[in-house]
Parts: sequence; structure tokens; C-alpha cells
Amino acid sequence: MTDRLARTRSAGVLAVLRAPSPEAAIDASEAIIRGGVTGIEVTYSTPDAPAVIRELIARHGDAAVIGAGTVTNAEQAEAAADAGAEFLVSPGTLPDLTRAMVGTGRVVMTGALTPTEVMTALDLGVDVVKIFPASLGGPSYLGALRGPFPGAPLMPTGGVNPDNLAAWFAAGAVAVGAGGDLANSASIAAQDWHDLEARAARFATALAAVRG
Repeated sequence: MTDRLARTRSAGVLAVLRAPSPEAAIDASEAIIRGGVTGIEVTYSTPDAPAVIRELIARHGDAAVIGAGTVTNAEQAEAAADAGAEFLVSPGTLPDLTRAMVGTGRVVMTGALTPTEVMTALDLGVDVVKIFPASLGGPSYLGALRGPFPGAPLMPTGGVNPDNLAAWFAAGAVAVGAGGDLANSASIAAQDWHDLEARAARFATALAAVRG
């Protein structure tokens, strides 16, 4: 667990991947990894997400951090863990689901927005609280949450792009989730892997600048 959590934090940026087919998900992930973003969150919006996770792990091993997103039931959590997912992400925090996710022994990230939801997630033992949709409050809101929760590991998702990446980390993010600005749905639909690679390269450059 400690190693998985350290690897997830080290990746810094998790690409939130929604693809129309397993093949498109794999090709999109390959482009994003080539661009320098090594954290891939294969959401259950993607058909046969566990098979995609298994294939990406087989291809990249420790060179990438592969997990599952949009986990909404215990069966999905178990299937993703069985496929080798290093982390599990849910858009919200439901007690029974969160306990099932924690029970897999994987890194668990569940969604929250309000202080009460953050407290609930932490009380249930999640490793990282996903602040979603982070675009509603921006980096200043994440910074405000640092007041009552100075040690909480927070990961904003939604509204993150290369231009504001530094602001999110300055506000206290331990990592960020990036959807449309990175794993762009139109580019995936058009199979424009060059565009995805270029988007990932911009995120990787911004992250490197943040980390010095």
C-alpha cells in the first residue's frame, strides 16, 4: 500500500480516460504515456475497463501507474483490483462502497466537495480525497480546505490544465486528475493520438516546472 500510494503521488497527474472501446483506450493511454504523463485512470465509462487495465500493466509494468475510475459498486472495485489496478477512484463517497474499495488493499480515492464530505471520506479511511468538481471553486477553494484539513491528501479533478497546474499544487494538491484538457474525448474519437501526446507533453512540462 505504501509503495502504491508513493507511486501514485509521484505520478502527479492522473489522466482520467473515457474511451468508446478497449482498443481506443489502450491507444489513447499509449499516446498519453509517450507524452510523459504516467498516471492513467481507466474509468468504468470505458467498455471492459479491467481488460484495459490488465493490458496496460502488462505493457508498462512499473513505468506507469494504472488504476480504475468511476467505480460505483463493489464488484467493479474487486474486478479492477483483480486486474492489477494500483488505485481505485469513485466520484463520490458512499460508505459501503468505500469500505469495499478499502478492503481491496489498493490506494483509494473517493470524491468530495464540501467539508462534511471531506470529513466523511477521511473517516472511512480513504488514502486521497478527490475534490470534484474542483472547477467550481478553483485553487482558492482547495486552499481554503487546507484550513480545517491541513494534513489531508487532496486531489482536485475537473478544471485542471497546464496553465493552472502550479496554482493547484501551490494550494496544497498532492496530485491532480485531468480529464478533457488531457484525455480529450474529441481527440480520442478522432484517433488523433498525436494531439493526445502533445497534450500530455504540456502537462508533463508543467509538472516538471512545479517540482523544480
